[in-house]
Amino acid sequence: MEKIEKISSLSAKNCIFSLFWDKITSKVCLPCIRKIFYNFFFRQYKAKLLQNTPVVNVDHVLDDKIPFLPEKVNVYLGFIAFWIRTAGFLLKIGLKKEASDFVASIGKLYAFAAEVYAKHMSTTKRPRYLKTLRFALIHALDPHLMCIPSLHVMVVAFAYEKFAVSAPDFESQKKELKDGALAITESVLYVKQHSVNCVAAAFYALSRFDKALFPPREVEELTARLFTDGTIPEQDALLIREHILTLYRKFFSDGQGHSWEKPLLDFLAACRINRRKAYQKKELKSLPPIPEEFSSAV
Repeated sequence: MEKIEKISSLSAKNCIFSLFWDKITSKVCLPCIRKIFYNFFFRQYKAKLLQNTPVVNVDHVLDDKIPFLPEKVNVYLGFIAFWIRTAGFLLKIGLKKEASDFVASIGKLYAFAAEVYAKHMSTTKRPRYLKTLRFALIHALDPHLMCIPSLHVMVVAFAYEKFAVSAPDFESQKKELKDGALAITESVLYVKQHSVNCVAAAFYALSRFDKALFPPREVEELTARLFTDGTIPEQDALLIREHILTLYRKFFSDGQGHSWEKPLLDFLAACRINRRKAYQKKELKSLPPIPEEFSSAV
């Protein structure tokens, strides 16, 4: 197999089959799926039906500087195939142990993020856009209660970094994954499924999930490459990048000596808790005030 092969050229379905068929990776596939469904779907629907978990709105005024681009929905929805193809590629090139560890880590990542979701959920104001089937499915299937930290961002950034250390000789694939992770990170904001606050929280969560993979310098390098293609005016893009880094650094500093989730829970507690009546509405209609301690970067 030539090293120039693109990971995106692999069939996600074939990768799933291969991962379940191989005797090494098959051992971690079902546990991974169970953790994903329990920590993402079950927790959200339980919270939506029982309304027993506080929910806050985490929008930021800088989100208004990011246009709503419905055409980015395919990029946004590609995050599952993104990590599955990455695992499949590791298996294909013979790195079975690394592929197994990769899949197991994805499940652990969902459980890790759920340490926040179990205590405090969060949402953002998203357009009621139903003009395409993909958006209709998003609104129908996603209760939209797990914004901080963003699992979308966590999964794709982790996939890139984990692959980079697992297969260091595959330079073209590393670049492909890095570009893909950045594009998906931007897409969560373009389709209004997350706030800039969610990106900072995701980067912080990754730094606490795996300190070796995500030291602050790596987060700064990734952040510096966000919104650099001219879609957003550079002055606005600079403000967005600065806010993400400033909030990330605050989370990182406040988290030293404490449980990793404390800075995120403190941030959520500082936001306005939605009343029961507002929580029942399909879309939030008002933007909450920004807590003073988190507004200095604007």
